[in-house]
Amino acid sequence: MGCSLLHCLIALPLLASFTQLAAAKSRHVLDHRTHTYHKGEEVVLYANKIGPFHNPSETYQYYTLPFCLPKDGKQYVTEDLGEVLEGDRLVNTPYSLKFLEDVENQVLCSKKLDAKDLQKLRKAIAQDYYFQMFFDDDLPVWGFVGKIEPRKGPDGKQELHYYLFTHFHFDIAFNGNQVVELNVSTTAGADPKKTRDITSGDSADVEFSYSVSWRPTTVLFDDRMDRYTRFSFLPQHLEIHWFSIINSCVTVLLLTGFLTTILLRVLKNDFMKYTHDDEKGEQEDETGWKYLHGDVFRFPHNINLFSAMVGAGTQILVIALCVFGLALVGTFYPYNRGAMLSACVVLYALTAGISGYVSGVWYKMMGGRQWVSNVLLVSVLFCGPLLAVFSVLNTIAWVQGSTQALPFGTICIIIIIWALVTFPLTVLGGIAGKNSKEEFNAPCRTTKFPREVPPLPWYREAPAQMVMAGFLPFSAIYIELYYIFATIWGHKLFTIYSILFIVFLILIVVTAFITVALTYFQLAAEDHRWWWRSFLCGGSTALFILGYCFFYYHYRLVQTEAEYLH
Repeated sequence: MGCSLLHCLIALPLLASFTQLAAAKSRHVLDHRTHTYHKGEEVVLYANKIGPFHNPSETYQYYTLPFCLPKDGKQYVTEDLGEVLEGDRLVNTPYSLKFLEDVENQVLCSKKLDAKDLQKLRKAIAQDYYFQMFFDDDLPVWGFVGKIEPRKGPDGKQELHYYLFTHFHFDIAFNGNQVVELNVSTTAGADPKKTRDITSGDSADVEFSYSVSWRPTTVLFDDRMDRYTRFSFLPQHLEIHWFSIINSCVTVLLLTGFLTTILLRVLKNDFMKYTHDDEKGEQEDETGWKYLHGDVFRFPHNINLFSAMVGAGTQILVIALCVFGLALVGTFYPYNRGAMLSACVVLYALTAGISGYVSGVWYKMMGGRQWVSNVLLVSVLFCGPLLAVFSVLNTIAWVQGSTQALPFGTICIIIIIWALVTFPLTVLGGIAGKNSKEEFNAPCRTTKFPREVPPLPWYREAPAQMVMAGFLPFSAIYIELYYIFATIWGHKLFTIYSILFIVFLILIVVTAFITVALTYFQLAAEDHRWWWRSFLCGGSTALFILGYCFFYYHYRLVQTEAEYLH
C-alpha cells in the first residue's frame, strides 16, 4: 500500500505539469484558429486596469475614473484563477474597432465632469496613471491618462497644469486576416490639440474621441508576442545575465576547490592520526569529530517541527522544478495572463502528498509517535503564514478598492481546493510515510546521555555561521534577483528562464557545499548539534533575499519615484 501511494503521489505533479503544458498548447492552437477576421468584423477591445506607473502592484478597475461607458453597460469577462490572482479585471469598452476599417475622429462620448470627477483625474495625472487594455483577447496595450506641464502664471511663476488626454489613436498592424500588433498614442500620432486643461474649475464638459488606422506587416501571427520580449530586456541586459553566470561559476569553482582542498587535507590528517593511534593501541583522549561518535547521530529537539520543515521544503523544491520545466518548454509565453500563478496553485495542491510523505518518513525514522500533530503541522507550515500575510494585504487592498484584492468567491475556491485536494493528499502522504519501511541505521551507537558542548567563540555560533552560509549563495544570484524584482514591481518581462534555471542550480550547489563544510567545522569543534544548524545555514540565504527586497524597494522604487515627481 505504501509503495502504491508513493507512486500516485509522484505521478500527481507530473500529471499537473503535463496538463498545464497541454492547456497552453491547446490554447495556442485555438488562438491561431479563432483569431481570424473578415473585413468589417468587430475586434473586441477590453479594458483591464489603471494605476500609478511607478507602482504596478497598485491597480484599480478601469472605470474607477470617469471614462466613457459602453451603451449596453459594463460587462466583465469571466477570468480564470490565475488571472484573478494577478489582479486582472477585463471589462468591455465603447470603442468600435472593425477589421481593416480606418476611423478618423470618431466621437466616443461627451461627459460633464463634476468636482469629484475632476479631483480623481487630477490625482491620477499627478501620480502618472496609466491604463492597460487587451486587444484581440491577448494583445496588451498601454497608455497614459494625462500629463503635467509647467506653465508661467500671470505673476511670472511656474505653475503645474493638468492636461487630460481626450483622444486616442489606435495603430493596428495585420498579416492576412489576423491581428499582429497594436499601438495606442495620446499625443504623438493623435491630435495634440485634443488635450483638455483641467487644472482649475469645479466642472467641465469633455468630449472623448478616437481614431483607428490599419497597416499591413510581414510579422507572423505566431511571432506577435516576440516584440514584448525584445523590448523587455535589451541585448546588453542579456550580456549582463551571461556575465553573472560566468562570475557565479568561477566563484563556485574557486569555492569548491578551496574548501575541497581544506577538507581533504584535514580529513586525511585526521584519518592518518586516528589510524596510527589505533594500530599502536594507545588509549589517548579523542579529539575533534571522532570525539562525537556517540552523539553525532543523536536526533535533534522538536523532531515534529524539523521533519515538517524538511517535508514542506521538499514540496517547494519539487514545485520549483516543475515550474522551471513548464517554463523551459515555452508554457509561460509573454502575457499569458495568470498562467504561472495557476500552475503554482495547481502544483502546490497536487504535490501536497510529497510533503506529507517526506515529513512522515523522517518523523518515523526519528522515533515520532504523534502522527496526527505531524500531519496537521506540515499541512499548515507553509500555507498558515501565507494565509496570515495574505489576510493583511488583501484587507488593505480591499479597503483601497484595488484589483489586487481577491473577491470572496475566489477565496472560497482556494479554501475548497485546500480542503478537498491539498489536505487529503497530505494525509495520504503521511500515511504512506508512516507505513514505509525506511529505517535510520546509524553506523555507530548513540550514547544515552549527550556530551556537554564546550564553550565556542562567537564566530562559531549559529548567527555568525548563518551569515557566512547565506552570503555566498546570495552573491551568486543577486543580479538575477534584480531582474526578477524589476518584473514583480516593475514593467519588465522576465522570459530568460534557461538562464534563471542555471542560476537556480548554482544556488543549490553552493548552498549544499557551504552547508556541508560548515557542518564539518562545527563537528570538529566538538559541537554535535548539527541538525538544526545545517538546516538554518542552508536556508539563511532567504534572509539576504528578504533584506534585498527592502533595499530594492527603498533605493530602486521609492527614490526613483521621488526623482520622477520632482
